[in-house]
Amino acid sequence: MKWWINQKLYVKIFICIVIGIILGFALGPNVTVIKPIGDVFIRLLKMLIVPLTFFTLISGINKMDDLKSLRSVGGKTILYYCLTSLFAGTVGVIVALILKPGKEVIGLLDQGAEVTVAEYNFIDNMVQWIPTNPIEAMANANMLQVIVFSIIVGIALLKLGDKTKLIVSFIDKGADVMIEITDFVMKLAPYGILALIANMVGTLGSKMLAEVGRFILTDIVGIICVLVFVYPLILKFVGKVNPLRFYRNISPAMLVAASTTSSAATLPISMQVAGKNNGVPEKIYGFTLPLGATVNMDGMAVAIGCISVFSANLYGVPITGGLIFQFMFLGLVLSIGAAGVKGAGIVMSTVLLQTLNMPLTLVPILAAIWPIIDIGHTTTNVTGDLTGTTIIASNTNSIDMDVFNSTSSQNS
Repeated sequence: MKWWINQKLYVKIFICIVIGIILGFALGPNVTVIKPIGDVFIRLLKMLIVPLTFFTLISGINKMDDLKSLRSVGGKTILYYCLTSLFAGTVGVIVALILKPGKEVIGLLDQGAEVTVAEYNFIDNMVQWIPTNPIEAMANANMLQVIVFSIIVGIALLKLGDKTKLIVSFIDKGADVMIEITDFVMKLAPYGILALIANMVGTLGSKMLAEVGRFILTDIVGIICVLVFVYPLILKFVGKVNPLRFYRNISPAMLVAASTTSSAATLPISMQVAGKNNGVPEKIYGFTLPLGATVNMDGMAVAIGCISVFSANLYGVPITGGLIFQFMFLGLVLSIGAAGVKGAGIVMSTVLLQTLNMPLTLVPILAAIWPIIDIGHTTTNVTGDLTGTTIIASNTNSIDMDVFNSTSSQNS
């Protein structure tokens, strides 16, 4: 028992996934006897959705300090983080539209239930994002309206500055409380996922497993596109620096990110390579990197784009132009909201599906594969933070190009 308690969450989840698969094959349809355990886990996730999104999104916005101080370095940093998250989410959507994960098993997960998403008109859709009653939006879990309201509140608090210190402190504490509750729920995740996976294996066939493999491939291709095309183009044409040299310089941080799957745990090495290898002054990386670890999650944005299309295909929802725009918007907003949340992939996938008015039957599948795909997500997150830090230093003439181009820096 002590050995089990001391194991990391992803290890417990992996072990429980294996046990769930074995139980599913062994018990077949009879495995539904343990399904209520999974149902409780799903209900706990649903409980988190509205308050977690509200508090963490507002808190994340107000981590940006005040509007005046962000007009120079801060403004460029925020613009960069928003644009790259939007690009990353768009890449995820485009790759998923090309590879079409979930298309071969339409209706398999919802087991005949009718899943509908409203027909989207661009203007009407945008109008419906604005809540007439924020409390009603929260009560009905209308997540797009909750997200828009949270962004408006966050910007207003940021603009008012010191006048709202007490409210911002309350919001921050609220975010801390919700993250603590999320931490508790995630401790139960291995057992809930075990029950859900067992039920899935006992009732679903090999076709679904093949589509899950296609989704993993889709996510990986999206990540590679961001790392190989998006960041190098930004470095070359915006930052005016050599992308290959940049990747050599930051390789230690990328390796730590891949091995720990934690942007926060990688932050010290990210700061080290930014200063010693890339020649960025501390006044810049001391601001951009902690902020990036909090609000810049390009890897998550790619995943949100892929999951959006995957879920739409699985549930037979027609993918319209308006829906694609919504997928890209959610890639930006939910990747920001994911910051600081333990088990962010599972929690934000739940928020995404709830926002799209789709069943949560996909959640255990995503939870099962998240430890695999999160390696690429975290590596992309950290690389994106360092890309932004480097181009901002370059554009403000603060970067030491002698250090950046030094061959000795690559071995730091």
